[in-house]
Amino acid sequence: MKKKGFTLLEMIVVVIIVSILFLLTIPNVQKVMNSVENVGCDALTKVVDAAIVEFKLDYGEYPASVSDLVNGGYLTSDQTKCSNGQAIAISDGHAYAQ
Repeated sequence: MKKKGFTLLEMIVVVIIVSILFLLTIPNVQKVMNSVENVGCDALTKVVDAAIVEFKLDYGEYPASVSDLVNGGYLTSDQTKCSNGQAIAISDGHAYAQ
């Protein structure tokens, strides 16, 4: 009777193939994660820009800083930083990530 199973050589080949697949996919996943963070940060700056416009409509002037928007209830404290850690700042009436 023959025993059914995998030989050591077959197992090594499978491990090598799986390793190559991981090596090919990991850099692509990292690129996608960076892209998602950048898109999220761009979206957050647009939200802050909208809050700046609301602030200007209410007070007739641009806010001096993001903290003015938070104190005025236009933003939450979570909306002052992007998910990648960049802080949002205001310059000339527009928001940007530092």
